Amino acid sequence: MTAPGSPAAPDRAATVESLRWKKLPVLDDGFVALVDCMGDDSSVVQAARVSYGDGTRRVSDDRQLIRYLMRHAHTTPFEMAELKFVVRVPMDCWRQWVRHRTASVNEYSTRYSLAIDSMQATHDDEWRSQAATNRQGSGGLLPKATGHRHTAAEQELQSLARRVYEERLEAGIAREQARKDLPLSTYTEAYWKIDLHNLLHFLALRMDQHAQLEIRRYAETIGREIVAPLFPLVWEAFLDYRVEALRLTRLDQGVIRRLAARGTGTLPASHADFLTAQDPSWRELERSRERDECLHKLVALGLVAAADA
Repeated sequence: MTAPGSPAAPDRAATVESLRWKKLPVLDDGFVALVDCMGDDSSVVQAARVSYGDGTRRVSDDRQLIRYLMRHAHTTPFEMAELKFVVRVPMDCWRQWVRHRTASVNEYSTRYSLAIDSMQATHDDEWRSQAATNRQGSGGLLPKATGHRHTAAEQELQSLARRVYEERLEAGIAREQARKDLPLSTYTEAYWKIDLHNLLHFLALRMDQHAQLEIRRYAETIGREIVAPLFPLVWEAFLDYRVEALRLTRLDQGVIRRLAARGTGTLPASHADFLTAQDPSWRELERSRERDECLHKLVALGLVAAADA
């Protein structure tokens, strides 16, 4: 049975066929493509209800059930659907990707085949500075004039690495050894099969603004161009309760209560008010990421003045 609110079976089949093997471009020479899909919104609904008869539920019932499951982290029903992709991705990005161990992976082997003759290029205006407050993140873009020099050096390095690799092969050196000096910018390809629950977890982490930009582009393409049309009810709930949701911890709630009780009745509060209302465990800390994150949440909610953030 196709869940009410999901694409009708013929329409959904057409959607799957339109996406299957369609290479959606990412970065300069990467792509993601759907290979196969098992299940749809109704697979989640059926798993949650275990068994029910045709025509016994309304569109709103199925939508509300999926939203309830997502809202309360009842994850098992989302495991009843699976998607298989083929991806072309730079090796440094792929290393982050395969940390998500809840998938089945079969990667292109450079022991058996020649390494893909493609490396991710960085344009003059794409070089990013190191983030000042995040050791693993990027800051703003460097000036194009500065980037031009690094782009030229990148092209020289990549050309040299490829030439050395090919010279080794021509000399009869084994592929498994000849490959060892290829840079992490070299593209690899892989089949990647994962259930919907774990895919959504991957997307929640890798679509986040704190994720590395390159892998974020892959996650955004998978989510918006493949998952969204195939699982519209699930995708809607995912955006509402995972991607665009705001989590308030116990400490965050305490700050909000103290701000509300401060007696002035005016919002947004000042940064000084926030510091007065902060959790006691943060007071003696010169730097506190938890305090900073709380402040950003309250600014987003309009409870603390943005200029003070």
